[in-house]
Amino acid sequence: MKTRRMLEVPTAERPRERLLDHGARSLSDAELIAVLLRTGRTGASASDLARELLDTCGGLAGLEGAVPITLRRVGLGPAKAASLLAAVEIARRLARERLPSNEPLLARPADVARYLSLRFRERDQEVVGALFLDSRHRWLGEREIFRGTLQRAAVEPREILKEALLRGAAGVVLFHTHPSGDPSPSLEDFAFTRRMVEASGVVGIDFVDHLVLGAEGRWSSIRERRPW
Repeated sequence: MKTRRMLEVPTAERPRERLLDHGARSLSDAELIAVLLRTGRTGASASDLARELLDTCGGLAGLEGAVPITLRRVGLGPAKAASLLAAVEIARRLARERLPSNEPLLARPADVARYLSLRFRERDQEVVGALFLDSRHRWLGEREIFRGTLQRAAVEPREILKEALLRGAAGVVLFHTHPSGDPSPSLEDFAFTRRMVEASGVVGIDFVDHLVLGAEGRWSSIRERRPW
């Protein structure tokens, strides 16, 4: 079947025009991406290219970890790739700005998990990091501690607590990703959390929580599952 070019599509059906007339929420994921791409390629409209991109990356969630080389393989040139990567980064920064600045960080743990999922999501590696808090559990900073393979990341409590002490933090939130996409904590996750709680107590730092990040924004709190 011959693919229609965007100019052959009735104006009322074009993503950009529909966005302006009816709002961004009226568009599908592929149509929103088509607006960013602006044009397609030979034999394919911007919408066709957007659908191909989503199929290749595994949906919007897959775009979070997209890199230029991946986008080139789908057929995006430098301008299109730059527009898409900029949009993804804007989404990350918006999520960061929504985090509370004058209230305890974990007053809205879903916002924290959403930000971390955008910031640190990886498909084939486990990422371990920490958020550092002041005495009122407000945000001081963050740091990626380890990035490893599908094997369990080799991280020791002392690395995390050393960073906390250097930053003058009073509290720590640990987080790590599950490349499998399932945010359910493993027995090893529970065991490591226990070690962190004990080590934090020795140096006088409050170990606030351990968040496990999965796919599509799913997450779990070890503190909620097994309080200490």
